[in-house]
Amino acid sequence: MADNAISRKECANAIRALSMDAVQKAKSGHPGAPMGMADIAEVLWRDFLVHNPGNPKWFNRDRFVLSNGHGSMLIYSLLHLTGYDLAIEEIENFRQLDSKTPGHPEYGCTPGVETTTGPLGQGLANGVGMAIAEKTLAAQFNREGHDIVDHHTYVFVGDGCLMEGISHEVCSLAGTLKLGKLIVIYDDNGISIDGEVDEWFSDDTNKRFEAYGWQVMSADGHDPAAISSAIEQAKSNSDQPTLISCKTVIGFGSPNKQGTSATHGAPLGEDEVAAVRETLAWPHAPFVVPEEIKQSWDATEKGFAAESAWKEKLVIYEEEFPELALELVRRIKGELPGYFAEKAAEYIQQCQSTEDNVASRKASQNSIEAFAALLPELIGGSADLTGSNLTQWSGSSAISEKPDGNYIYYGVREFGMTAIASGIALHGGFIPYTATFLIFMEYARNAARMSALMKQRSILVYTHDSIGQGEDGPTHQPIEQLTALRVTPNMSLWRPCDNVETAVAWKAAIERSAGPTALVFSRQGIPHQGRNAEQVEAIARGAYVLEDCEGDPELIVIATGSEVSICREATRQLQADGIAARLVSMPSADAFDSQEDAYREQVLPSSVRKRLAVEAAATDYWSKYVGLEGKVIGMDRFGESAPGGVLMEHFGFTADNVVAVAKSFE
Repeated sequence: MADNAISRKECANAIRALSMDAVQKAKSGHPGAPMGMADIAEVLWRDFLVHNPGNPKWFNRDRFVLSNGHGSMLIYSLLHLTGYDLAIEEIENFRQLDSKTPGHPEYGCTPGVETTTGPLGQGLANGVGMAIAEKTLAAQFNREGHDIVDHHTYVFVGDGCLMEGISHEVCSLAGTLKLGKLIVIYDDNGISIDGEVDEWFSDDTNKRFEAYGWQVMSADGHDPAAISSAIEQAKSNSDQPTLISCKTVIGFGSPNKQGTSATHGAPLGEDEVAAVRETLAWPHAPFVVPEEIKQSWDATEKGFAAESAWKEKLVIYEEEFPELALELVRRIKGELPGYFAEKAAEYIQQCQSTEDNVASRKASQNSIEAFAALLPELIGGSADLTGSNLTQWSGSSAISEKPDGNYIYYGVREFGMTAIASGIALHGGFIPYTATFLIFMEYARNAARMSALMKQRSILVYTHDSIGQGEDGPTHQPIEQLTALRVTPNMSLWRPCDNVETAVAWKAAIERSAGPTALVFSRQGIPHQGRNAEQVEAIARGAYVLEDCEGDPELIVIATGSEVSICREATRQLQADGIAARLVSMPSADAFDSQEDAYREQVLPSSVRKRLAVEAAATDYWSKYVGLEGKVIGMDRFGESAPGGVLMEHFGFTADNVVAVAKSFE
């Protein structure tokens, strides 16, 4: 345990001083939450949090998430004080270009930051994902007497996190899944940007979480003994996640502004900063922390000892369970099995030879069946659309029924599901895939964006990809969603045209570690496309010539997904009519764009000005490939309710219309 009450107060005040000074120097930031939560953070980080500042990536560390990420100086102060590679100069450069202390915590930028937070509630969702990963991985690898995966997830949240709808989604699921090692500490300060929240947030939060099946406690957020007791009780309950509601004063220590929204999102001002120093009896200059307080905070020796003890346990585990240990280490490192690439290539060849005419969502399920058998780290789930998304395989087992399972029934929670998957990926040991209809990526858009921002390997399965899904009508028919995903940085998107391209897309998504991949599949059946070996190999490049003419082409048709088959028919008809037409299948524009110039020129010669793109989605994206002289057959309006085949014909997605538009070039 930490030292006496005076020492605790001084340690907490170090957080307050660093936070207000950094915000004041930056002339930007949020001092209120760090100053209000300093006492809670001091107890958690000095007495309970198991971590190693010398190795922020030590696998069995506790995870800490600051979901109310606007209070970023809280975590930066903690990381600096406990001994992470975050020098005082970085604190002084808060919110400045190229510093390790950006305005909101960013994964990969600051050592010790577990996830990027700021969009409120999503850090909490990531934390739920981390807790799911810990519990499931422990069930898969721990053996009697060998708790080799054994850590907690702590999340700080504010009023804003709990007002956001995503908090309802993920906390409801966390209670159902009995995530006993998830401990959420709520900064109940009653203040948000607009002022006192009771005019717009009068929920009984404790009762709400009790209804979710959580253990709920309350504590004075400025009483270290009460905070410590609550955390002890939370850790002792392995059957329920815990919410600790801590009453705090926002901006604690600011004599003229504490308890008001004036401390929430703006510097205190020079006069008030001086007044805080006097109120807290903190006479030290800005960014100066006395050596004895630094030593009291330093966690490097304690962290090294904790990791060393775990490594000794791992050695004993390796001796008794050598194969399990090798597999655990492989998965912790995020490495694929050495045999995966070869086995996946064999499956792709098998798909080409079987010539299945199926919906690409069914082809996706077949790929999951093939690849999940090779990859125990695949953990999937659907937002209450398992039977429509076709995301289960013969080896699927629900974690709600079997702790060491590999499938999650997320319920109707698209946003929560996608953010939870990011948390699973961040935790390590798994490759998560999630699924819903493409149109409902709109509910999950910001979580998909955050996954891309953090470059996490999360596979986003989206089915029912166009007006071709039919009778459900325009509410369920995506138009602009493909474009939104394609223009998201670090996001890869595949819209395959048949079973073979689907298998290639799945392989690419699994092998890609630099960000999420959206796999977009049809509801309706689509025909298998004949190819030679060279064409099969070229699919992975994102675009390739599927049907070519004799000599140089005078017209190029570019198509994706279910439209490829009608374009192949149209291309052959154009050739029969004496037009040198080429068909390019482009399942992944971003994969194609990453190819060398020579290959891209080979597929889409710059000399060919007559280009026609065909996709049952928004048209504007395709201008980059067809140019000013090109044409696009697509959708510039919402769909209709009718059978899918009827709609495809109604909106011009037929071979005859492709031929007619192609011949309309002057």
